[in-house]
Amino acid sequence: MMLLVPLCLNSLVLISLLQETTPTNFDDLGKLLLGGVAAAIVFAVGFTLVRFRLRDKKPQRSSFISISSDKD
Repeated sequence: MMLLVPLCLNSLVLISLLQETTPTNFDDLGKLLLGGVAAAIVFAVGFTLVRFRLRDKKPQRSSFISISSDKD
């Protein structure tokens, strides 16, 4: 959760910088769309990798308690 706030802040800053650029015509919109999709994919892959690494470092404890005996 602590990592999510800086990532959202960075994305908001990036969006605001992109909005402040000079207006584009319709020819450049395809390039902007492709760049946005590529940036979203890179962000999603990076976020997933970070999440998996944090999950591996701190395994979750099971809250399940068995009441049956394992004796054979």
